[in-house]
Amino acid sequence: MTRTDSPPAWDERTQLATLDYVRDTARAKCEGVSPEDARRAPLPGSPLMTIAGLINHLSWVEYHWFEVVFLGGEDEGPWTDEDPDREMRIAVDMPLADVLALYEERTTRYRELVASHDLDTRAKLLRRDGSSPDLRWIVLHLIEETARHNGHLDIIREIVDGTTGS
Repeated sequence: MTRTDSPPAWDERTQLATLDYVRDTARAKCEGVSPEDARRAPLPGSPLMTIAGLINHLSWVEYHWFEVVFLGGEDEGPWTDEDPDREMRIAVDMPLADVLALYEERTTRYRELVASHDLDTRAKLLRRDGSSPDLRWIVLHLIEETARHNGHLDIIREIVDGTTGS
């Protein structure tokens, strides 16, 4: 996988494609991980923090922001009031390849969605305060969210099998 954090141009839309870079980084963190290590939760205080769980979380976070918040669709996520982190819990019962395939499918769809909308387009779902983020803010938020979880993936991967970098 070839990744670069330098955009081919310096316009705003191209720079926001940094989301693709952090997505690719998350996927790179999974290369060569064993099925057992993908399900391991090595941090005693974070029993849901697994490689598979984090990738599934990233996939569902993008779903939520694009499908539910931006497009105003029904929330069909796996979470419930009783189990708000269910997307992380169910991932340990899924092959990592399936989790990654769903993430790839969604990110492809959302890349196309972002490309087809003006960055000033407001989300359909209003926030509690009545405001509505624009697409630009959603993409920036997802860059932050994915980059933060890439740090978690770094730590977990090093603990479970000693792999560093990527």
